[in-house]
Amino acid sequence: MLSSPSHLPSSLVLVGAGKMGGSMLEGWLKVGMRPEGVTVLDPKPSDDMTRFCREKGIALNPASPAAPDVLVLAIKPQMLDEAAAALNGWLGPNTLIISILAGKTIGDLLGRLPAAGAVVRAMPNLPASIGRGATGAAVNERVSEAQRLMAHALLSSNGIVEWLPSEDLIDAVTAVSGSGPAYVFHLVECLAEAGAAAGLPADLAQRLARATVTGAGELLFQSELPPATLRQNVTSPGGTTAAALEVLMAEPNGLKALMRAAVAAAKRRAEELAG
Repeated sequence: MLSSPSHLPSSLVLVGAGKMGGSMLEGWLKVGMRPEGVTVLDPKPSDDMTRFCREKGIALNPASPAAPDVLVLAIKPQMLDEAAAALNGWLGPNTLIISILAGKTIGDLLGRLPAAGAVVRAMPNLPASIGRGATGAAVNERVSEAQRLMAHALLSSNGIVEWLPSEDLIDAVTAVSGSGPAYVFHLVECLAEAGAAAGLPADLAQRLARATVTGAGELLFQSELPPATLRQNVTSPGGTTAAALEVLMAEPNGLKALMRAAVAAAKRRAEELAG
């Protein structure tokens, strides 16, 4: 789905300006959202956020914000019940809610916010903080095409957006891309430890492992080739990489089986938290 600055809302309220909310806000401004159209609501804004709002001309914690085109929920999920009464008063009949609250379904939101209508539930991940995020998003039947375009323009300011045919897929998205950065970070840890075990000084192994994974990730980002082709391109028959891959790709206890088990465990936990 294509988006452009023309799809950005005229007015937006951001509820919760922590690390993820703040990163999203910066992305919106970069793609053309007018600062004067943004209101930030946060009971304990950081000094940096307070300064940022002042410098950009963004309203911070006004007494009674007008009902916006879009209200973005970026608070901690456990804060929803406490904030619901006030949030309900900020919603207009045409306000689109975009929620990034982990474990809170569209049904949860509608149950706690009787004035809510159109809702987008989104699951971004940590790289959104540097504009390289991967977000899965689902809508309810009240979301119009214009509102979907607004949501896409906002969410895509921090990376790619994949629209899901059903909210039921959010838990799988959480297990793959939501939790996925931690899997990659752990890969770097394991690779560095293996390098040290092979005889490298620990600090050198750490630097090499980090540069290798970030470099491979950038190559994957820039290349149009499938990951399997990139793997094959760096694997000479009978060479060192092939020897390592024989271990990693061994069945039934290779990396594929471990990753399937890890994603399945994360998905189960996401389902438990949403239940």
